[in-house]
Amino acid sequence: MSNYPPRWITPVTRHEHDFSRAEQIMAFVEEYGLQTKDTIAGRSGNKLVLRDWQKELIRDLFAEDETGKLLHRTALVGMPRKNGKSALGSALALWSLYLGDNGGEVYSCAAEKEQARIVFSDAKRMVENNPDLMEMTKLYRDAIEVVSTGSIYRVLSAEAFSKEGLSPTFVVFDELHATPNRELFDVMALGMGARKEPMLLSITTAGVKTDSTGQDSTAYSLYQYGQRVARGEVEDPSFFMAWWEAQSDAPYQDPKTWAKANPAFGDLNAEEDFVAMARRTPEAEFRTKRCNQWVSSQNAWLPADSWLPLAVSKELDPEAEYILGFDGSFNQDCTVIVGCQIPQSEDEKPYLFLVKAWEKQPEDTDDWRVDTLDVENEILKFVQNYPKTREVACDPFRWQRSMAVLQDKGVPIVEWPSTSVRRMVPACQKFYENVMEEKLEHDGNPLLTRHLSNAAVKIDNYGPRIVKEHRHSLRRIDAAVAGIIALDRALTTREKEEVRPIPQFFI
Repeated sequence: MSNYPPRWITPVTRHEHDFSRAEQIMAFVEEYGLQTKDTIAGRSGNKLVLRDWQKELIRDLFAEDETGKLLHRTALVGMPRKNGKSALGSALALWSLYLGDNGGEVYSCAAEKEQARIVFSDAKRMVENNPDLMEMTKLYRDAIEVVSTGSIYRVLSAEAFSKEGLSPTFVVFDELHATPNRELFDVMALGMGARKEPMLLSITTAGVKTDSTGQDSTAYSLYQYGQRVARGEVEDPSFFMAWWEAQSDAPYQDPKTWAKANPAFGDLNAEEDFVAMARRTPEAEFRTKRCNQWVSSQNAWLPADSWLPLAVSKELDPEAEYILGFDGSFNQDCTVIVGCQIPQSEDEKPYLFLVKAWEKQPEDTDDWRVDTLDVENEILKFVQNYPKTREVACDPFRWQRSMAVLQDKGVPIVEWPSTSVRRMVPACQKFYENVMEEKLEHDGNPLLTRHLSNAAVKIDNYGPRIVKEHRHSLRRIDAAVAGIIALDRALTTREKEEVRPIPQFFI
């Protein structure tokens, strides 16, 4: 059995575990939950026996605050196929139906009705096989009703559902990665508003990053948000994520890779099955469904886990020389300043660090704008605090006025247009080589890390360079661009003709 924890998990304290109904839930699951088909874990009709990792997951999922209310409203649990997702989801749905709020509304949701019925049908068989539950229950084709409490459990799918009158208390959204758009998920999330302590639990494998609209898929958006919470970049106790996955560069035919991604490896699923599937399944499909790795329409730029090991804690030296890389936007995007401490000897490595970022947040309105005065002041403050700053290299698009103002105040502005393919290709290559050869260091900033992980590589007759995965993607790469600019200038001998002052008519 695998003993590996989730690769990504949002923080839940032991204190919050103490305020938990998890013991009650686990007792219910093991009393009323059943295996509904023969597997290597046992025969159909056997009671479910929770594994240690499942118990820990339930403790995390149903942690409570000090008032006794559920801590989480939205939860994302990611694991590959054949790890007992459906049976666990069915038993949790039944717990909410029978022991949750009176008048509760429990839903099994999925992209297609047949998929949604998998969790529901398992739950229905559990009820049919227990006389105590049957006595309290009316069974219908797509619904289970508890007459005494007025609670009901229904099946919904993205392809056919009514938006009217839904007030969910507990939702199990199966294989969220497959939903074609956000509509059903958002209906469920918004419908929970009147409930005291609802939960929308999505249990899914990885999938493609974009949906039918060309935007980030619902599951991938939640996955990225969960990473931000897990890293401490965002504090949101209402959101929980536990995600098992293998590293993207791990050999996909290696049993150690399978064990890291599958919490039930060798227990609820068999190693022999993985061996057989790895031989006859295309690598991308195997990595998605058995290693729980996200696939992309373009290749990721940096190999997984090549960046984070280069992080070091380092104080900036006021006497050192620096380059600032600047990539700016005005609205609907992100503006970032990344610094690079210039190495003073062959043995010293360049050191990249985030100075500041202005990034639109989900709660911001459509009229959100970058505060240009704040950006100007941040650059000016850095140059004043570190007087040996040699350059502020910037992409001038839409920022000519600010750069001219700073230049007029003595800031050493250098124009570095990131839209120039002839500049970006060698600069990207230089950055990539320094990462792969471990010739640079950085401050480990999570926003810079996230933007680098969002960068895809485009290869054409000019050579490879970073781009967004698709034109309208909300996964930003601005910090990656600023970092590439900063490192390029830090490692390049400054030539006079490369310094292009801002035209005077902007001043």
